[in-house]
Amino acid sequence: MRARADTDLLACERLAEVVHANDGYPVYLPGDLRSFLAAPQARAAWVAVHGEEVVGHVALHTGSSRAVIDLAVEATGLPAARLGVVARLLVSPRVRRAGIGRSLLDVAAGHAARLGLQPVLDVVDRHEAAIRLYENSGWTCAGRVTVTFGRGLPIDELVFVGPGIHTP
Repeated sequence: MRARADTDLLACERLAEVVHANDGYPVYLPGDLRSFLAAPQARAAWVAVHGEEVVGHVALHTGSSRAVIDLAVEATGLPAARLGVVARLLVSPRVRRAGIGRSLLDVAAGHAARLGLQPVLDVVDRHEAAIRLYENSGWTCAGRVTVTFGRGLPIDELVFVGPGIHTP
């Protein structure tokens, strides 16, 4: 596990394509995967590496969709500025069930906590393996929202709040 470097972005793009083909995530595959992965709202990002190969990715963002943030604010009692959104969690299908997803989740959530932020995340409601990972990692489902992406495609998502909810 290490901080993502600009030189990792091509490998991360390839990883996103593989995960999309395998799992349908990201649901809306943007034409520019690099800007999806290296989004301007990213505070930090990490990769998991096996040998020389990037096999996982996660980022910590300053925000998400309005619906996600509104629900997270309601669930935590914190202002949006105190939330750290765990995003772009990708793990190669070849190395799953080896703890990489959990390690990436922990790195991003731990970084959020060190910044004084409450980690939250959103996940498409049909991505059952991801939901199990979050639940088994101590995250709590705050509720469901519908978000519109891309060409007006509505997507039902669950919003999760990381362990140790910090309420004012």
